[in-house]
Amino acid sequence: MPKSLFYGPDEIRKPGAITFEDIPVNTYNKTIEEERARYSDDDLVRIFRDITILREFESMLSQIKTQGMYNGIETTYPGPAHLSLGQEAAAVGQAYLLDTQDFIFGSHRSHSEILAKSLSAIHKLSDDELMRIMENFLDGKTLRAVQKVSKAESVKELAIEFILYGTLTEIFARENGFHMGMGGSMHAFFLPFGVYPNNAIVGGSATIAAGAALYKRVNDKEGIVICNIGDGSLGCGPVWEALNFAAMDQYRTLWEESKRGGMPILFNIFNNGYGMGGQTKGETMAYDMLARIGAGISPTQLHAERVDGYNPLAVIDAMERKMKILHEGEGPVLLDVITYRLVGHSTSDQNAYRTKEEIDAWREVDPIITYRDQLVKEGIAPDDRFEEILQETTERMTRICKWASDIEISPYVDFRKNPDAIEKLMFSNEKVKAFGDSEPNVEGPKSECSRYTQIEKKERSAVVDGKAVSKLRQYNIRDAIFEPILDKYYEDSTLVSYGEDVRDWGGAFAVYRGLNEVIPYSRLFNAPISEAAIVGSAVGYGMCGGRAVVELMYADFIGRAGDEIFNQLSKWQAMSAGILKMPVVLRVSVGSKYGAQHSQDWVALCAHIPGLKVCFPATPYEAKGLMTAALNGTDPVVFFESQRIYDMGEQFREGGVPKEHYEINIGDTNLIRSGDDVTILTVGATLYKAVEAADILVEKYGMSAEIINLHSLVPLDYTAIIESVKKTGKVVLASDAVARGSFLNDVARNITELCFDYLDGPPVVVGAQNWITPPFEFDEEFFPQASWIIDAIHEKIVPLEGHVPVVSFTSSEQIRKAISGV
Repeated sequence: MPKSLFYGPDEIRKPGAITFEDIPVNTYNKTIEEERARYSDDDLVRIFRDITILREFESMLSQIKTQGMYNGIETTYPGPAHLSLGQEAAAVGQAYLLDTQDFIFGSHRSHSEILAKSLSAIHKLSDDELMRIMENFLDGKTLRAVQKVSKAESVKELAIEFILYGTLTEIFARENGFHMGMGGSMHAFFLPFGVYPNNAIVGGSATIAAGAALYKRVNDKEGIVICNIGDGSLGCGPVWEALNFAAMDQYRTLWEESKRGGMPILFNIFNNGYGMGGQTKGETMAYDMLARIGAGISPTQLHAERVDGYNPLAVIDAMERKMKILHEGEGPVLLDVITYRLVGHSTSDQNAYRTKEEIDAWREVDPIITYRDQLVKEGIAPDDRFEEILQETTERMTRICKWASDIEISPYVDFRKNPDAIEKLMFSNEKVKAFGDSEPNVEGPKSECSRYTQIEKKERSAVVDGKAVSKLRQYNIRDAIFEPILDKYYEDSTLVSYGEDVRDWGGAFAVYRGLNEVIPYSRLFNAPISEAAIVGSAVGYGMCGGRAVVELMYADFIGRAGDEIFNQLSKWQAMSAGILKMPVVLRVSVGSKYGAQHSQDWVALCAHIPGLKVCFPATPYEAKGLMTAALNGTDPVVFFESQRIYDMGEQFREGGVPKEHYEINIGDTNLIRSGDDVTILTVGATLYKAVEAADILVEKYGMSAEIINLHSLVPLDYTAIIESVKKTGKVVLASDAVARGSFLNDVARNITELCFDYLDGPPVVVGAQNWITPPFEFDEEFFPQASWIIDAIHEKIVPLEGHVPVVSFTSSEQIRKAISGV
């Protein structure tokens, strides 16, 4: 879309051919003797030690899950165990050169990556740094548990016990775990060492890691990001979205000079040949050699390479070369790291899909054996030294297992004493004006933004001195969303906004129009049509300490980002026991006029998912106050907007919309009109139909309606609702969402329970028909109209003299529709 990039027919139609560079495959061929110039003997032995620690950790879990015992310690746990037994050398090789400012993200099979990265950090950090990290983490709770029983003779040995114990207690769901057992095996992490969350959803880390790389690039943070996923994840759409998102041309062609360059991310595929039981080479995939895929993403071919992950030195060699590329701003890069899991997908897997001969063939080249033999052969250390290491590793792991299994040393969260333990973790509910401490990167003062100066001149009320203000002069909902976003750009240097067509176009519905005049590309940019990458990258960006506002053009596209919204955005604050914050605002536009796939109100889907705050403003006053609150908060907010009412001015608040900053508490309600005879609760654009209905009620039937707009769905304070229903005894709830499964059904149920003794009749929900959304020409037959609200009152609550209903709300019609599935 940018005018600076000319898309001309002469160049585009020119004949030619696409050429490719050769992709290296297992090219490492150095001997141990040659590598002694790079490594000390102690380094080479330490690599072996780290491999054995990882192997023993996974072997311990395997024995616990299959036998209920490890080295005489009887213990068990019911959770998952996706073991990387056999893949340890690849993890150790990857971690060897990494520092704490380098972030790794993992998969459901990431115990080895967590431990390898941590062991590498322990080796590099000083004793003082290690003690400071351990003492400050969770106020020293995990460290104190270890110190009570440890006999470690050095800080580094204490740190090794600390990382093993914290990881194992997290897997065992114990309170001393690195996030209080709330994440468990597939979601463990330890931020002080640069170990970011692993992920139970196959390929789930791809988009999140891309967002972490975006955070580093935009905010000039040191280090690289590594996305560790498996070969099976290449069957997942979001992984491909992430690869493209991380490699977009605009980082080199359009971003301002100071931010220009490739994303600092390495997509590391631990290629063990299987996606659960499906063999990727020859069965479920088409690439033959995984490294080939880089050529399909970018002209750089993502600098792709296949590496022998059964040789830790080969992996280190490749990492050194790839890290240089990333530090030079030429990323992203891709490594296809060949490895093999010697056990099943999980401990219940009987390996029915592969032969014993195949597994035995890989056991014969196990790095625990082959790497050790090489070191002995080259005189790096005598064989009995490696026996000592194996014995030390087993003894250490036995101690750790004993401590983690002991309920006195490692208790569970006590839900009897703290029944709201998880409840308190669902939202952080903090206020942070700015996550960045640097001067925000802008291209000029606000006054140079034409939209800002236009808004300054607008009337902030729809009616002034009793006269209606023209649409062009009204401060509307579109302006009310824009204004706090613009202000936050000048307050928080970490704020970024992106989505489809948000820059030059200003967003499909012009909410961002004018921002590109003062906000540089790196903070406001067009994303590809990749909803999963848009939301998932925002999760990673927020997880690392930045604030993001991202947009889905239509609510109907929520399905394209279902996992990222429902499993990632919503869950990481609680799964991290509050360690992570998620300051992400997801703007979602509810369509009209565009039929079945572009005009659906899916508020109920998001409101159903624990961990998401959900708003749906219907007036400019609500929109500005709620967006300001969302942008000052630390929780994920799904911010619904109706295309029907973007141009609406403020009709209900005396004095209109204030120019100064203000917040509306997310959870409050908005009293639109006072009344005594019936309460009408609304969500979204249906507010304006309810106002029409209220006018009809008072004019034709002498009934006074109280209208309350529910601009916040989660959380929701019922205080004003209860007071109103107690007063009127009657309540109708209306929104544009289809009636079946509507969020308002939940509100109606709560009103029934909370106000039962005060109700004259049942709460009645008025929603759209349970059909596909038809073309715009049939809006009045599909979406709630003012007359429908009157009909519902007449047939369900109180007969209205002389009223002839248009739409049936009778019990028989309700039963008929349920039987018909409509």
